[in-house]
Amino acid sequence: MPLQPNENTPDSPSLWLLFWIFTRIALTSFGGGVSGWMMRDFVLKRAWLTRDEFLSGVALSQALPGLNVVNLAIWVGYRLRGGAGAFWSALGMVVPALLLILVLAQLYSTVQAISWVPVLMAGIAAAATGLSLEMGVHAAKRVMPDKVGLLLMAMVFAAIYVWQINLIVVIVIAAPLSVWYAYYTLED
Repeated sequence: MPLQPNENTPDSPSLWLLFWIFTRIALTSFGGGVSGWMMRDFVLKRAWLTRDEFLSGVALSQALPGLNVVNLAIWVGYRLRGGAGAFWSALGMVVPALLLILVLAQLYSTVQAISWVPVLMAGIAAAATGLSLEMGVHAAKRVMPDKVGLLLMAMVFAAIYVWQINLIVVIVIAAPLSVWYAYYTLED
């Protein structure tokens, strides 16, 4: 059954609100932690999506080419308001952040020699890493009761981190296995 948007529910957000939320997330989040902020906003704070729905969107956005957070914004927008929601969510995620990056790049080129700037950047990187870790822990908790899913997750981690196998090779092998296993277990 294809994924259907929830655009007809009474608490569906307006297109403007989706644009604004994604703009705020894009302008106030750092690095890989963006999906963590999205989960807090759409699942925990507003309850527009369930945790399982959101994590399914995260998995799909990571499996598709392109930027994961933009893919996720498109998925969330589509889920909440259909095609128009996908468009305005992606726009909110990309355009304001692009404009800010252009301004900050110019500013950074003039202040990079100041001694505290590298320390500030290291602090921002640490915060982004922590947010990414939070998202990873939430996703791992979803897999924990499933021994085969846990084994697949551990094998992918080991292949990439421990054995440093090329990411494309790991995806080509692990993605079909994971999809096959998920399909097999969902049929039961």
